[in-house]
Amino acid sequence: METHRRSSTNSVRSHKPARPIALEDDSTKASDALPLPLYLTNAVFFTLFFSAVYFLLCRWREKIRSSTPLHVVTFSEIVAILASVASFIYLLGFFGIDFVQSLVLRPSADVWATEDNEVESEVLLRNEDARHVTCGQALDRSIRSLQPPAPIVTAEKVFDEMPVTVMTEEDEEIIRSVVSGMTPSYSLESKLGDCKRAAAIRREALQRITGKSLSGLPLDGFDYESILGQCCEMPVGYVQIPVGIAGPLLLNGREYSVPMATTEGCLVASTNRGCKAIHLSGGATSVLLRDGMTRAPVVRFDTAKRAADLKLYLEDPENFETLACVFNRSSRFARLQSIKCAIAGKNLYLRFSCFTGDAMGMNMVSKGVQNVLDFLQTDFPDMDVIGISGNFCSDKKPASVNWIEGRGKSVVCEAIINGDVVRKVLKTSVESLVELNMLKNLTGSAMAGALGGFNAHASNIVTAVYIATGQDPAQNVESSHCITMMEAVNGGKDLHVSVTMPSIEVGTVGGGTRLASQSACLNLLGVKGASKESPGANSILLATIVAGAVLAGELSLMSALAAGQLVKSHMKYNRSSKDVSKVSS
Repeated sequence: METHRRSSTNSVRSHKPARPIALEDDSTKASDALPLPLYLTNAVFFTLFFSAVYFLLCRWREKIRSSTPLHVVTFSEIVAILASVASFIYLLGFFGIDFVQSLVLRPSADVWATEDNEVESEVLLRNEDARHVTCGQALDRSIRSLQPPAPIVTAEKVFDEMPVTVMTEEDEEIIRSVVSGMTPSYSLESKLGDCKRAAAIRREALQRITGKSLSGLPLDGFDYESILGQCCEMPVGYVQIPVGIAGPLLLNGREYSVPMATTEGCLVASTNRGCKAIHLSGGATSVLLRDGMTRAPVVRFDTAKRAADLKLYLEDPENFETLACVFNRSSRFARLQSIKCAIAGKNLYLRFSCFTGDAMGMNMVSKGVQNVLDFLQTDFPDMDVIGISGNFCSDKKPASVNWIEGRGKSVVCEAIINGDVVRKVLKTSVESLVELNMLKNLTGSAMAGALGGFNAHASNIVTAVYIATGQDPAQNVESSHCITMMEAVNGGKDLHVSVTMPSIEVGTVGGGTRLASQSACLNLLGVKGASKESPGANSILLATIVAGAVLAGELSLMSALAAGQLVKSHMKYNRSSKDVSKVSS
């Protein structure tokens, strides 16, 4: 049976063309001269090799500790060295040569194509032989009458290499054109009409231009049509980010499993512990304070007086209805809420705030602002529009105006954590958490001159949820504005914890929310797409879930800091457990 197994394995592993099976051949093998069966001989040499190596390592460790020179060897060490070398030579000859032959003698694609039928017939014959005879009969290679094998529909060959995209002659010509600069890389999609093919050609051209490999960047398994014209230009692949689940988060009486896309170890585990503490204490409650996306163009006049005239006109309540009608033409969901102005000399900044439904709303509010600017040009022809965004919005930048006035969804989320849960789940005390929050999140942040950063790590949770649900990760800057408050309640037995986040910018339609993976995460939360019953309800719910997840993350991290567990937990989930000082010594 051993001979039969070795023969079958070698024929497949070395990829040699199939040969007719010599059923009458009974020539002896080299292994027949061994005093023990082949598998016992292999076991003996394996045991001998590892035993000798282990003995030598132990001896050398003792010599290092006692400062004995390594070249001074005893008789037992000489025997161990000889045994390890001899067993290594045997194992190398038995396994190494066969492995090298399998690489050197691998046939070309033509051999595979011409000899498929013979290989399948031989393998099938051997499998049929092994199934219908006993072990003793398997050693007998005399002629047997076998039933004809069942037909094989397909036979798949497995290779070690990564799948390679096959390029046609036409593709090669296009690649050379891109490399030479004759064909712009950005025009491939429009010229080819095939986004996947365009990405593959662009990828290959990039590798040839830079001389750098992109083998670790996946290309297949992604719908490139879905990002055309809305998510990413000139794609050459996609980056894989693992998604973990924290929860269930009990929020406003409902449970949510929160998806978090991150490469930071311990983040999901920590947030999950916070969710557990909130759940065991009866859940958290969140309240929406404000909902309005902003855009602030900057315009210039010849004099400061003219800029002040426009400011007074825009802030006059009698003119608001007219301006709202003009603004709201941009979308069936857009609803202008307010216009606040600020003057810097003869420059005027107009901060428009509007409701945008379930969309994050940046494009929607920009179109509405453009409508109003065009309308104002009639009564203020000397108005010079410098830019539709003058940074008074303020988008993707930390700004006091967002911290004070809010942008997007303003949410506060709170929970009362039972004292027993604080001790048993969070492994700390109410007093320690209250003191740490005061000295770290409040006083420490004030000492640092923080702007909206009166928290432990709100941006960690915000970014992870944003990436998982298709939000704009760059808006993590203002969306992570958060102040964490902790206070002892119920006679000091329990902990009241809250997070106030004035500018959570999220949407459940548009942008990255259309992609399959991100759409699946939104569906997990029950906020996929636009709400049919109440416009804006899904995006509001998503904002409250973000705040609830931040509350859980703040609670868990602060507890780890108070209990002195931060380093230990990160060593377990995010770092090597080796003591670097001992390794270096």
